[in-house]
Amino acid sequence: MILTQPLHKGRRESPDATAVVCGDTRLNFGQFAERASRLGAALQALGMAPGQRIGMLSLNSHRFVEYFFGVWWGGGVVNPVNIRWNPKEIAYSLDDCDTRILLVDDTFVSMVAALRTLSTCLRTVIYCGDGPVPDGMLGYELLLAGSTPGEDAPHSADELAAIMYTGGTTGRPKGVMLTHGNLYIDALGSIAALPRTAHKPAIVITTPMFHVAGCGLSIQAVVRLAPQYVLPMFDELATLQAIESSRATETFLVPTMIRRLIEHPRFAEFDLSSLDLMVYGAAPIDVPLLEKAMQAIPRAGFAQAYGMTELAPTVALLPPRCHLPGPDRERLLRSTGKPLPMVEIRIVDAEDNEVPAGQVGEIVARGPMVMRGYWNKPNETEDALRGGWMHTGDGGYIDAQGFLYVVDRIKDMIVSGGENVYSAEVENAIAQLPEVLMSAVIGVPDDKWGERVHAVVVLRPGAALEADALIAHCRSQIAGYKSPRSVEFRDALPLSAAGKLQKFQLREPYWAGRQRRVN
Repeated sequence: MILTQPLHKGRRESPDATAVVCGDTRLNFGQFAERASRLGAALQALGMAPGQRIGMLSLNSHRFVEYFFGVWWGGGVVNPVNIRWNPKEIAYSLDDCDTRILLVDDTFVSMVAALRTLSTCLRTVIYCGDGPVPDGMLGYELLLAGSTPGEDAPHSADELAAIMYTGGTTGRPKGVMLTHGNLYIDALGSIAALPRTAHKPAIVITTPMFHVAGCGLSIQAVVRLAPQYVLPMFDELATLQAIESSRATETFLVPTMIRRLIEHPRFAEFDLSSLDLMVYGAAPIDVPLLEKAMQAIPRAGFAQAYGMTELAPTVALLPPRCHLPGPDRERLLRSTGKPLPMVEIRIVDAEDNEVPAGQVGEIVARGPMVMRGYWNKPNETEDALRGGWMHTGDGGYIDAQGFLYVVDRIKDMIVSGGENVYSAEVENAIAQLPEVLMSAVIGVPDDKWGERVHAVVVLRPGAALEADALIAHCRSQIAGYKSPRSVEFRDALPLSAAGKLQKFQLREPYWAGRQRRVN
């Protein structure tokens, strides 16, 4: 069960069938496989040893898809870089797992000088844009043209395929280690759990490919030998145009994207009747938005996916039939569905004892899609995978019919616009300000982003600090989406008798009267 296998299948069975479309570039499976094999050979010639990490800092493109399969073809491990990080954060992720080769597109080529200075391991930069190759870099297309297609490297299902960095509760990103088997079987499970009615599938991908969701969707497309129409990034108008022009049958969007799509002033101008399946996830969706979306795109079946990077990523799905009118519809729309065929999910208390149906506890999952662990973080790995179950940090319950509901987050994680933000990382940035005595970062409801990052700050006696200055400081230290969007100053923070911060007291006024404490 290796990730290059469906590429061999596509080249052998459907070499002339469309595989990847991006802008004016259209590759069939024969061309796609050849370019991936050339890239794998070129990377080997540049020193990529088996298991060596290769990074990519780029918007979505056909080259990003080639990067995935080319690195795997050559026996390497992908380390797709979060494009929303600043140079310090990117350099940390490169150095943490010794990523010596980095592919960079036109959008981020200006960051290379800073990355070369900040990173201790970066050696080779490959320019994968369309302009002249900058000094000191190698040209992607020139490398492919000068390379002979190589043999697919030996693989096994338990071989490392990807390191995907996610936020850490200690303030440092963690490299999630995913194997070929993790990613492949999760793709198969997701395909099996969601029935499709379209005879000729066509998938529009707008989700960032540095995310496991975008990567996973691309893998699913190749496994199904379906064409994937890749957009550089989500844009309402471009997405509407792509669905109409490609006659797309399915796509995946996070709730904030859905809202922006259906509320676009030109939405009604486009023919979306080909859309058979709209999968949403990465953040909870509120029922009024879901109802509005289903009315706006009535022919499409809607399905919710639940998971996380550590689970490669999907472990539960709420299929379209559960969105149809019926006596249980209102209840089911609050659910995240049932586990995939190869997944076990249970709810446990603080001592890891399983709790009865309907009782809230931590959601834990077990199965072949669970990550190998966190790169070079044995203690965090042991804690997350204790007892053989991945502890998600999400609070939820399972009803008598076996449907899973997410009601709160046990860990201090905020999901803003589909992006995970860990409060400790933001608090660490705030703590660098000399005026700050202590702070607490929480997620509060936001109509646009689902949740927004909100900082509650206590200043040192006699100190003065404006909210705008605090936000500007955070943006200089961490990515913009992680930085607070709102700030309040208090004389003190609520502490327990043991001195532990009581964040639930800070959240309560914002979430009072809501059925669930995530948005």
